[in-house]
Amino acid sequence: MARPDDQLKSFVARAPNARYTFDSERDASESELCREQTGDQRRECIMVQMQSKRLFAAMQEHGFFCALPFDPSRTHMECTPLPKT
Repeated sequence: MARPDDQLKSFVARAPNARYTFDSERDASESELCREQTGDQRRECIMVQMQSKRLFAAMQEHGFFCALPFDPSRTHMECTPLPKT
């Protein structure tokens, strides 16, 4: 089985410009990471063996800006790619 960091890197590399969301139960050892591509309205998800705080940091390391959505009733994190400089 792939290491969580390798699994994340591989998943993000397939669509580095997509928007990603992730969610997990409080203090859970794994998180659901989903990729949402605007052109075809597809959603693809994987389970990653990372707590949400670690996944938040890892997504930032991969060049994404992550934040809570504007809707206060939603609890997932949304990650969008930062512009390349």
